[in-house]
Parts: sequence; structure tokens; C-alpha cells
Amino acid sequence: MQEEKKMKVKKGFLAVQVGGEEEGGSSERFMIPISYLYHPLFKRLLDKAREVYGYHTDGPLKLPCSVDDFLHLRWLIQKESSPHHHHHNHRLPHSLNFHSC
Repeated sequence: MQEEKKMKVKKGFLAVQVGGEEEGGSSERFMIPISYLYHPLFKRLLDKAREVYGYHTDGPLKLPCSVDDFLHLRWLIQKESSPHHHHHNHRLPHSLNFHSC
């Protein structure tokens, strides 16, 4: 766990903290491209994070979703940004729930 805290954030990336109490109190830190901040699905998650945590937090940006939900969201964003994907459907799947950690 100590090594994760020492991870440096590369230029053009942002550190986020995902997971929490509903997963036994453990959370994971991820590095995401800053471009995610402009994606409609990620914007919805940021709005939820603001509702749950407010604007001011110490450390990485906390996201109110499970690690599994975050990995699914990241997969959806990466899939949409792939050169072979031309359909832009930004509806959030029902299986992806943003809840308070």
C-alpha cells in the first residue's frame, strides 16, 4: 500500500481514488488521462463525487463508485476513443451505479 502512495502522476494524467467502505474499506488508486474529465460519462461521476465529498479533498480525487464500476467505466471510455469505434452513445448502463463509498 505504501508503494501506491509514492506513485508519481505523469504529465497529462490525474490520480483518482476508487472504492471504499462497501468493498471492505479498501480502495485503489488509478492514473487516468486528463481527457477523461471531458467525457460525458466521467462528468456524471464527477458530479456525483461533488455531491458526496464536496469540492475540497486532500490527496487524489475520490470517486464514489466501486472499483469494478470504475474499471467498467474506464473500459467504456477507452472503447469509445478507439479508432474503430464511431458510435457515441453516452447513456450510462444500468449496471453502473455511482453510490457513496
